[in-house]
Amino acid sequence: MQPGDDPLLWPLEVGGLTLRNRVFSSSHAPGYCRDGLVTDRYVRYHEEKAVGGIGLTMIGGSTNVAPDSPSLWGQLYAGDDDVVPGLRRLADAVHAHGAAVMCQITHMGRRTIWDDGHWLPTIAPSRVREPAHRSFPKVMDEADIRRVLAAYAAGARRVAEAGLDGVEVIAYGHLVDQFWSPAVNRRTDRWGGSLDNRLRFGFEVLEAIRDAIGNLPLGIRLSGDERLAEGLDQGACVEIARRLASSGLLDFVNVVSGNLATDPALAEVIPPMGAPLAAQLPVAAAVKEAVDLPVFHAGRIPDLATARHAVEAGLVDLVGMTRGHIADPHIVAKLERGEEERIRTCVGASFCLNRIYVGQDALCIQNPATGREATIPQVTPPSSGPSRRVVVVGAGPAGLEAARVSAERGHDVLLFEAAPAVGGQLRLAARASTRQRDLLGIVDWLEAEVRLAGVDLRLDTPADAEDVLAESPDVVVVASGGWPDVDVLPSGATGGDLLVGVADVVAGQAGPDAPGSSVLVYDDHGNVEALSCVEYLLDRGHRVELVTPDRMVGHELIGTVYPAYLERFHADGVVLTPDHRLVAVERGDAGLEAVLANAYTGAVQRRTVDLVAVEHGTVPNNDLFQDLAGRADNGGVTDLDTLLALEPQPDAGDGFDLHRIGDALASRNVYAALHDARRLCQML
Repeated sequence: MQPGDDPLLWPLEVGGLTLRNRVFSSSHAPGYCRDGLVTDRYVRYHEEKAVGGIGLTMIGGSTNVAPDSPSLWGQLYAGDDDVVPGLRRLADAVHAHGAAVMCQITHMGRRTIWDDGHWLPTIAPSRVREPAHRSFPKVMDEADIRRVLAAYAAGARRVAEAGLDGVEVIAYGHLVDQFWSPAVNRRTDRWGGSLDNRLRFGFEVLEAIRDAIGNLPLGIRLSGDERLAEGLDQGACVEIARRLASSGLLDFVNVVSGNLATDPALAEVIPPMGAPLAAQLPVAAAVKEAVDLPVFHAGRIPDLATARHAVEAGLVDLVGMTRGHIADPHIVAKLERGEEERIRTCVGASFCLNRIYVGQDALCIQNPATGREATIPQVTPPSSGPSRRVVVVGAGPAGLEAARVSAERGHDVLLFEAAPAVGGQLRLAARASTRQRDLLGIVDWLEAEVRLAGVDLRLDTPADAEDVLAESPDVVVVASGGWPDVDVLPSGATGGDLLVGVADVVAGQAGPDAPGSSVLVYDDHGNVEALSCVEYLLDRGHRVELVTPDRMVGHELIGTVYPAYLERFHADGVVLTPDHRLVAVERGDAGLEAVLANAYTGAVQRRTVDLVAVEHGTVPNNDLFQDLAGRADNGGVTDLDTLLALEPQPDAGDGFDLHRIGDALASRNVYAALHDARRLCQML
């Protein structure tokens, strides 16, 4: 198939608007707005997708329209005219590159908090608390209903005044759906009871918006199956979509599956790594069969093959690749150039989403340029200076990125790797379970790009200082990673020599002797490493207790990643022991005696197990760096002021400069490793 014949490149008419292709980014909140207003960062983020060829980018994930719908995730606020200039600037930037842009608006109802913003009570059709956000809402009276309807209309009018191409109302989980769903709406007046009555508020919202925006395209994002006890099943959702579509008020329907009331439910709506691809497509297809409007859908469709099937088979009309565009905003441009194999495919790690749920900005675990377009370009620019000899040691994520970027800058790059394959700890993490397997996508893309850029990649080649110096380098980048740190016991405690790292267990270097062994996994980190090790052990038939000094297991995992682990742990009988520290390990007659102390009372418990595995981050593997530092012109010191200013490092002399990145510097994560490499090497 030639790129021009690809179904994903077919145009689509939506309410008089022509979209140049069948790919869109659904509305979401990356946390780049400030005080409810568009920022330069937010403009560049969406503009980059337009540069990359997308047909439609939807902005303003949950743009609030009223003061009793406060922002939780750095959303826009369309409740006053201050939002218009920024929206206009964003629309102009996107339009300049041929893409369309729409804005989603909402009142969040009970799906927010009261102790922020103006400290107003949350509101809902009935006093039913959402478990995720926990507020007890005020029951809306008729004055509230009329006020909110006017707010929807005013917010939509501001979007239209700013020159955007359309408005989307988000229903599912938000106020409109709260009126629809019998799980939330327990009213007995004309806005409750029968389906006709429960739909009344939603129709009033759409009528008010249509009056405010005229013929501008208007759509709604709704659930095709709430998957919620006492909620709307698939039949009811399809009927709602049919009634809305036949009203003449809408130009498109955007379908998801599930609800947002809990974290496990959110993980179904926005599936993380390990979940099936495109699992919600049948739900969207059922709505498409029932309506005579374009149907949009986004739901873990990270690759073009799946997206292409969805359009070509007529299951939906427009395919959302939202997280796909966070990983690679140039998906469509690469497709058009015949470079589909060079697309950096989203692996579903959900680093982007989960950061939002702790009040941080969305970042892509494998693409440090996303959200930093002003300082880190998506396409590495060539160097304007002379070609330099760059030697990188270690082909984990940090080393691969350093080699890739340096080569794309035009330098002569050699990459040493002691192992027979690239990937380092990331390849090991992917080995832990089928849930983690998709992480290999990060490694595979980096290796392919490194080879394409002409890097001299030498696998199975340990390198010492003399090996590095023999290459006459101008720049040496040490990305040698780290070793598992098992030093968790209090000073003077016994048993440190009896501990193994969870990474050693997953690598098969330190496992239990026989199936059915008992293993205590001690997690003094709180991220995915210990949890994936537990899953690795369960897959091999072992009995596991997971102990942590934190008040919950997986303390750093928020949002969509942890529910699947906990579901597995509870189903397979893992003993979960929070609030306890490992204080000693002793060898006993029946095995190892692990001594635990309550983190609050100090009360001691003992466990008899076959193995104690520990997660406590990594210790930098720094021998090579130390051997080279005394011979480097810069002494191995990376100038931080220069690094943070994204300027070239100072010229220290005629020899070589030495830098270290990733876990060779300190125990962090994949994103930090890639970010270290990118901002250092893009200035070489």
